[in-house]
Amino acid sequence: MKTLNGAEIVIECLKEQGVDTVFGYPGGTILNIYDALYKHQDEITHILTSHEQGAAHAADGYARATGRVGVCLATSGPGATNLVTGIATAFMDSIPMVAITCNVAVNLLGRDSFQEVDITGVTMPITKYNFIVKDITKLADTIRRAFRIAQTGRPGPVLVDITKDVTAANFDYEYVNPEPIKRQEDTITEEDLETALQLIRKSQKPYIFVGGGAVAANASDELFSFAHKIQAPVADSLMGKGAFNGTDELYTGMVGMHGTKTSNFGITECDLLIVIGARFSDRVTGNAAKFARKAKILQFDVDPAEINKNVKAFASVVGDVKVILKKLNARLDPINHEEWLAHIDRLKDMYPMRFDKSTLTGPYIIEKIYDITQGDAIITTEVGQHQMWAAQFYQYKYPRSFLSSGGLGTMGYGLGASLGAKLGCKDKVVINVAGDGCFRMNMNEIATATRYNIPIIQVILNNQVLGMVRQWQTLFYGKRYSHTVLNDQVDFVKVAEGLGAKAYRVTGKDEFEPVLREAIELNVPVVIDCQIHCDDKVFPMVSPGAPIQDAFDAEDLKI
Repeated sequence: MKTLNGAEIVIECLKEQGVDTVFGYPGGTILNIYDALYKHQDEITHILTSHEQGAAHAADGYARATGRVGVCLATSGPGATNLVTGIATAFMDSIPMVAITCNVAVNLLGRDSFQEVDITGVTMPITKYNFIVKDITKLADTIRRAFRIAQTGRPGPVLVDITKDVTAANFDYEYVNPEPIKRQEDTITEEDLETALQLIRKSQKPYIFVGGGAVAANASDELFSFAHKIQAPVADSLMGKGAFNGTDELYTGMVGMHGTKTSNFGITECDLLIVIGARFSDRVTGNAAKFARKAKILQFDVDPAEINKNVKAFASVVGDVKVILKKLNARLDPINHEEWLAHIDRLKDMYPMRFDKSTLTGPYIIEKIYDITQGDAIITTEVGQHQMWAAQFYQYKYPRSFLSSGGLGTMGYGLGASLGAKLGCKDKVVINVAGDGCFRMNMNEIATATRYNIPIIQVILNNQVLGMVRQWQTLFYGKRYSHTVLNDQVDFVKVAEGLGAKAYRVTGKDEFEPVLREAIELNVPVVIDCQIHCDDKVFPMVSPGAPIQDAFDAEDLKI
């Protein structure tokens, strides 16, 4: 036991939790913590981002890529509120993150003091839990509890706000080994397992739909065994990418608004839909009342609140999906569904994913990235058309290789996330795919990449419009392009070079491959500005509010 000030206790607690990297931006109320960090630079790497939002996204990307808790720091007032979008992004996608902010001293709270904000009140709806620490005697246990909450059950972000006087006060500190995080098993009942087994054994046309919960649970091996044992095709959500190998013969692609016709039609025809760690987002179900109407729905999820929330389940098992799948695999004998799989293969042949290969397009670029990296890169994205193309045309073999804002849909997410992913997985090629509208939102984080020589590759699919919004305006708003054209004077190559990065402009399809290969070889921050057509579209598509079986593509529209 030793006596330390509150700031030093914070750092010791981070070390207890195995934290090796934090992302943040200093300011007045958090100066004591930054002073303590200065003394521990050899043990904890601090990355000074260009903006607190970038710090939150970097902590999120670190968590998604590694499976460990991401940590970000910010000062009071605008520093703390600048974290909000990143915290909300992590909350919607169930990402384990701890945000540590500092506030004015206890005697200044509630007085509209300089840079005072009630950040626990602001973030209450977008955190799994949050704390304000006003008593030095509770500081260490609060931080330990924050890390435990962030990782237990359904993961999520936790915020710890600490008043400045607590960071300066002294108290006894004693090292405590972190409690092991236990998988949630006590909610898995024998009755629920037996019901699930009976449904699986009776099914003639089973389909597996996997979401981000399978990634969070590290359940890929169990999922592979389960799918092959019961011979069921597998579709995924955006968040479920990589949970099941995208090159596997049973894989049919994403389901939902921009899912494959095979997945959408197959799920519409199946008699049992086995849902593993997915929450039935509106972007997945389309018209929820008409989703999988021929199927009994069997739902596995760690969070009981997700059962029957958006779509009524016929049966469910609540618990860690890795444990659930292990238990089922142990009791299941192989089941033959060759006739059903043959039908799904016919759908694949009838409805392949197509795009124009004669020119530089988003799908061409994504497919070329896959060919060059052999599916072994970590792909981060922003939000929009490029995000959907990255989900459709890169084959994700492994979990934690596709990092994207699914639930909140945060433009500006991917660049910060790519920094966190690269620092967490230094041996991986990390490529952020962005549209030009998204890139300009947080492109200042290129300065962070160059400051620390973090060798991420930023690929911009530059169509000089807000592509997805323009697509909707074309299809549903009579081509009234209200404020979605970005034909301004911004030169991303000059911007990137001004921020210290190597930069290229690509205008033709034959230029992209050599540029990307060179970017990988250089091992420095690189920006590749790819000029594509403003009216390239993401297909297939389901109109908002329509059932997923109404998916259409360019051929259906005769465009």
